[in-house]
Amino acid sequence: MPPVHARLATLQDLSTVAALFDAYRQFYEQAPDLAAATQFIAARMHKQESVILLAEDADANAVGFCQLYPTFCSVEAQPIYVLYDLFVTPQSRKTGAGKQLLLAAEDLARRHGMARMDLTTARTNLTAQRLYTALGWVRDDVFLAYSRRIAA
Repeated sequence: MPPVHARLATLQDLSTVAALFDAYRQFYEQAPDLAAATQFIAARMHKQESVILLAEDADANAVGFCQLYPTFCSVEAQPIYVLYDLFVTPQSRKTGAGKQLLLAAEDLARRHGMARMDLTTARTNLTAQRLYTALGWVRDDVFLAYSRRIAA
């Protein structure tokens, strides 16, 4: 077995995944909020709205996760996954955890009949971009991404 392996997360992993998700959100400059992280991940798991992979080291310590959202590509008329969250703890970076999560996500997408996976990352996240490129991901230089906040 490689030093790090990835597996599907289950409800028994909720507290572990929620802690990693909270750290992920902090990486993206959100205030720590373990309760909100737990509530969000629990809802996704209970409603089966996402698929979460958990990376573990050789001692079964959780070192990262990724979350995939199933959706569709209208142009291709095919189902796809959006790989929205990918996080590896700072002390476990450069161990292959990110690579194992991406490979496991790709395998899962293939088994679930997905046409492709999409992701976005910060322009400044060069380390992640190098990994994506090394694994065959292709950067989209044609389309621009937009978002709009919806006020309550």
